[in-house]
Amino acid sequence: MRNLKLTLAYDGTKYVGWQIQSNGQAIQEVLERCLSRLTGEEVKLLVAGRTDSGVHALGQVCSFRTNSRIPCHGFRDALQNILPDDILVREVEEVPLDFHATFSAKCKHYRYVILNSKYPNPFAQRYAYHYHVALDSDVMHAAAQELLGTHDFRCFETRWPNKATSVRTILHAAVTRQTGWPIFTYPQPTFSQPYASPRARSAPAEPIGGEFLWIDLVANGFLYNMVRTIVGTLIRVGRGYWEPSDIRRIIKQQDRTLAGETVPPQGLYLVKATYD
Repeated sequence: MRNLKLTLAYDGTKYVGWQIQSNGQAIQEVLERCLSRLTGEEVKLLVAGRTDSGVHALGQVCSFRTNSRIPCHGFRDALQNILPDDILVREVEEVPLDFHATFSAKCKHYRYVILNSKYPNPFAQRYAYHYHVALDSDVMHAAAQELLGTHDFRCFETRWPNKATSVRTILHAAVTRQTGWPIFTYPQPTFSQPYASPRARSAPAEPIGGEFLWIDLVANGFLYNMVRTIVGTLIRVGRGYWEPSDIRRIIKQQDRTLAGETVPPQGLYLVKATYD
């Protein structure tokens, strides 16, 4: 018996998400069907994070046990050959039998991409959220720092409670502007100066430093729609409606109605899952 770890990238546009559902085709369904065809076994995948409908992945991790003796490099090539073009197997590794894609993960990194420009881009409409009003990314970055640490994040969770606990630890939060369309690379962010103090302000007339805005969050776990609701909340800060300190107030009051809207799914990416 072997335990194989798969690292995947996929375009989630036409899927109902990772998990098998009755209302459409899921990433899990396609992968398990192809793996069963390749190994001759019934395959049940364990996964690092269940992405929702329309959400993409750059470094999704799943694992399964098999009696197949195909070497990892040959297994990757054979599996890729029968998968659709919108699912890429980046790597296949043999891992210890006690490795569990879900429970062995220490943290996950999500990125949300906003096209912050006056006009839409037809080539980005499935991969970024077009927001046509200029956003102050420096203030949004300062507000994101209020998320750091261990908190009860139920204010950002859709249909609470969905989990046994809504307490999570956010380890890293950043809002940066990027030029072009480099979503497939890891950024080397240059953080802006800390936000000094509340003041009357308005968003700049035009974004400076690139039309693509990345919101990167790393945490030990995420709640249902947590990232997309955080982004909706940060947008309100970027518009000048709220101050960065309002993030702390919203978390403390633990009321979903006080946070921002849940933004659309197409701008969200599971960048990677981290293991020991």
